[in-house]
Amino acid sequence: MATRVSARVSAISESATLAVDAKAKALKAAGRPVIGFGAGEPDFPTPGYIVEAAQRACAQPRFHKYTPAAGLPELRQAIAAKTARDSGYQVEPGQVLVTNGGKQAVYQAFAALCDPGDEVILAAPYWTTYPEAIKLAGGVMRPVRTDERSGYLATVDDLEAARTPRTKVLVFVSPSNPTGAVYPPEAVRQIGQWAAEHGLWVVTDEIYEHLVYGGAAFSSIPVQAPQTADACLVLNGVAKTYAMTGWRVGWMIGPRDVIAAAANLQSHATSNVCNVAQAAALAAVSGDLSAVTAMREAFDRRRTAMTRMLNEIPGVVCPQPQGAFYCYPSVKGLLGKEVSGRRPQTSAELAELILDEAEVAVVPGEAFGTPGYFRLSYALGDADLEEGIGRMGKLLAEAR
Repeated sequence: MATRVSARVSAISESATLAVDAKAKALKAAGRPVIGFGAGEPDFPTPGYIVEAAQRACAQPRFHKYTPAAGLPELRQAIAAKTARDSGYQVEPGQVLVTNGGKQAVYQAFAALCDPGDEVILAAPYWTTYPEAIKLAGGVMRPVRTDERSGYLATVDDLEAARTPRTKVLVFVSPSNPTGAVYPPEAVRQIGQWAAEHGLWVVTDEIYEHLVYGGAAFSSIPVQAPQTADACLVLNGVAKTYAMTGWRVGWMIGPRDVIAAAANLQSHATSNVCNVAQAAALAAVSGDLSAVTAMREAFDRRRTAMTRMLNEIPGVVCPQPQGAFYCYPSVKGLLGKEVSGRRPQTSAELAELILDEAEVAVVPGEAFGTPGYFRLSYALGDADLEEGIGRMGKLLAEAR
């Protein structure tokens, strides 16, 4: 009997981060005092001047109609200018495609580049959507495992060990979701040079470019290694920088032929991004970075507090993240130990136990390709952060 759903779609895994967030919110709605560390979402409202730009756009009749599928011309121009300002990468508006959030940019990047059997090198831990988008495009993921000992950074030697004659694409993410790792400029340059030498495409996700802390510095791979530019797709969006996760505006930047192909795909999939959201994004990228500066100060404070509290829990090892808003501690030292009468053998089982017993939601490392870890977002209020980690610490202190 034929299955009702295609094998291609049936093979997609659920977004673990969204699933954990949904479960935490459902329990909260049922009256349980759950604290959720699952969602990668700033806890700040979208800045007022951006909301006001959207309100004005609602009253403009031209935004009530279809607009170009690749994006409002003035927004594509502003994204090109913003990219030059923030990363030093000089591009033309015709190299920009405005998408329905960063996720559509990710999907369309692999759809535009991959034929069945093409291999894609991806450092693990990785964001949950990359493998599914690669799979949907017919690509084959080649994960490169990193861990806390290296600060979750892959070397050129690590990447070279994964390369085969079928390798077509390298996915490069810095700052990283889920680990918060940030590659130093020299490492970015070396990786870019290696990719160019072997004729690989680079898909680089720069969504967390402005969320770096301490001595870390963001650097863009086509800037550090200009020889990659003709075979590089840069993915970005307004979600993290401007607290606009729900507005769903992202973009991809690349060579004109690939951007034109992705725009053609988008014209059949979704047509233009919501015009009101594009008007809001235009106000965001055209303005200064004062909004993210205030958020970054709060994230930096929470990053320090969360790392310290996690490392105080016996059996937990957490490097201090340098970017984004996540900690990615190893919990391997707790697996197999008894906690509240249970002996979790995996990080997924331990996360379930913590939700049941401490009413704290975290995402287990299985979702990111590296069992034995948790991802915790510190994009939540200081009081909730301290309460949540405190509950975890009290529960896990019982481990024997």
